[in-house]
Amino acid sequence: MNETVPLAAAPESPRAPRSYRADKHPDLSIPPPKPRISPWLMDPIRDNAHIYMQVAVAAVMINLFSLATSLFSMTVYNRIVPNNATQSLVALSIGVAIVLVFDFILKSLRGYFIDVAGQRIDRTVGAAIFDRMLSMRLENRRGSSGAFAGLLREFEALRDFFASATLAALVDVPFIILFLVVIWAIGGPLVIVPLLMVPLVIGVGYLSQPALARLSAEGLGQGLSKQGVLVEAISGLETVKSSQAGPLLARRWANAVDDQAASSLKLRLVSALTINVAGTVQNIAYIGVVIYGVYLIANRELTMGGLVACSILSGRCVAPLGQIASLLTRLHHTRTAYAQIDKLMQGGNEAREDVTYLRRERLSGAIEFRNVSFKYPGASTRVLDNVSFTIKAGEKVAILGRVGSGKSTIARLILGLYQPDEGVILVDDADVRQLHPDDLRRNIGAVLQDVFLLSGSIRENISLGDHAVDDAAVLAAAQLSGTHDFVGQMPNGYDLRLADRGEGLSGGQRQSIAIARALTLDRPILLFDEPTSAMDIQSENALIARLETKLKDRTVVLVTHRQSMLKLVDRILMLDKGKIVANGPRDDVLKALAGGRPS
Repeated sequence: MNETVPLAAAPESPRAPRSYRADKHPDLSIPPPKPRISPWLMDPIRDNAHIYMQVAVAAVMINLFSLATSLFSMTVYNRIVPNNATQSLVALSIGVAIVLVFDFILKSLRGYFIDVAGQRIDRTVGAAIFDRMLSMRLENRRGSSGAFAGLLREFEALRDFFASATLAALVDVPFIILFLVVIWAIGGPLVIVPLLMVPLVIGVGYLSQPALARLSAEGLGQGLSKQGVLVEAISGLETVKSSQAGPLLARRWANAVDDQAASSLKLRLVSALTINVAGTVQNIAYIGVVIYGVYLIANRELTMGGLVACSILSGRCVAPLGQIASLLTRLHHTRTAYAQIDKLMQGGNEAREDVTYLRRERLSGAIEFRNVSFKYPGASTRVLDNVSFTIKAGEKVAILGRVGSGKSTIARLILGLYQPDEGVILVDDADVRQLHPDDLRRNIGAVLQDVFLLSGSIRENISLGDHAVDDAAVLAAAQLSGTHDFVGQMPNGYDLRLADRGEGLSGGQRQSIAIARALTLDRPILLFDEPTSAMDIQSENALIARLETKLKDRTVVLVTHRQSMLKLVDRILMLDKGKIVANGPRDDVLKALAGGRPS
């Protein structure tokens, strides 16, 4: 039997009703984007500021080079054609060709610099986000695993934004003024046409911002819900099939897809409207310049070459605004993704920066609970209620109790995965909140109730990449846990590659590997939560026989429903409804339980 946390105290999100809708996911509320950029993102951007400065310089030169085409056209129509000056045309063509070559080089360099800056930001920020996810407090985790993974995947939106060539369009915007000035210098009153078109594009873009922000937030939330349903179905596919839960998940998936598709359609329509307006205005500006220019030519206020040059430059005036319209759509998605990721990054870290921790490389193993009360985040009832007990260094203690009595919660609190609401937990007379989490867990070999194996080889699952755990230590731990009994018969042995969560192995084999992992490094504290629940009696008895001789001088905390495992302990704690109802030597407690009363 496995302990389960009572429904009111469960840390997971409540079960969705059958009329599940993605936009009603309880844990995916999107906060309004913050205008301030947090240091975890701003610092990498600042570190790459010199690269973005090179991008800006390249953009300046590209915009200046773009004047060459219009000036070349004006010179040809005004000077070359009337005078049939073909030699001058050759000279002008060579000059323009040189400008175009440098324009191509600068555009290529601009794209390269943006990619380099994006790669550096990707590496730095990606590592920071993953480190924060590993070190986050479990009480800050909300939503399903799939939705949480989808949230972290939204980091791609940040990376794509900073690695996008569209970002360079921001540098092009100030040059609208330059192009208007040049049009005014060449065509005089002709500048009024593009000058009227620019605020029109800006106005449409401004009016579309609230809708883009709202639809981006909705799309992100519904995308995370869809991701949650997908991961839930994949990770529990055997259960889904065997329990015929497929129709329920299929309805949830269909609702999530429909909701996201509807939001995406609205977002694309609003984005397309802004972009199409910019494109149409660009054509109107060109046609308007040509029409107005004809009248100016008739009045001898403009030359033919001037009209050609001004028509080209009018397109350059409005073109950056069209790119900005496209950028705004990406910007809103990026801001929404940033707001959610920043919520994670601003959350509490296990290793708090404002605390000076007691660094202890080696613990002796004494554990004490003093008036500890605890309830899971979001729960209304306590899982533990004023619990006090002491475990001496080297003592072997079993924690027994009914399902939901709080046994596994004690294991989680000892590991520092959660902090007590009231009371103090001491390890070697030091509050666990004063011990660095890395030091605490390095001294505890833990086998939790839900065994989780990583993809990779069996060797990697035992050593976890720790250089202090060499092959000899892996083999010794595997022999002690019984893993070697079945690994030695496999063709690939310890190099056998496991699928996600160790699929392909039996429950007992997975538990055996987890026990081997806990037995490495000769840790002074062993914390076993139902370590043999999936093992057969023969394998369990063999494990007990091996452990009896190897647990000397180690503190053992054993959570179990198997009476045979009690051979490994000297004392028993009995829990019921979050309170200790029995505490004493093993044989005395078992005798009292057999007589129908706690000791």
